[in-house]
Amino acid sequence: MLQPVFNALQQFQEGIINITDTGLAYLAAGIAMLVGVGPALSQGYAASKAVEAVARQPEADGKIRTTMLLGQAVSETTGIYSFIFAILVLLLVR
Repeated sequence: MLQPVFNALQQFQEGIINITDTGLAYLAAGIAMLVGVGPALSQGYAASKAVEAVARQPEADGKIRTTMLLGQAVSETTGIYSFIFAILVLLLVR
């Protein structure tokens, strides 16, 4: 299963494969954008639990909404940071 990876590493060490800085920048930007999946999943989960909580206790609607929005804002910073990192890597590495 990992044999293609080992073959590529061996070819890289032997100088057969030439990895450029631009190629590594694209790879880093792609990996950074995968980080955005985590905040998306956590925000959806938090929203679903908030809806369940409001369904159980409608009188606590304001507190639940405030807490949910604060938690989503904090979790969104990870996605924003990864997006900024990806843009900076793509613009600064040439």
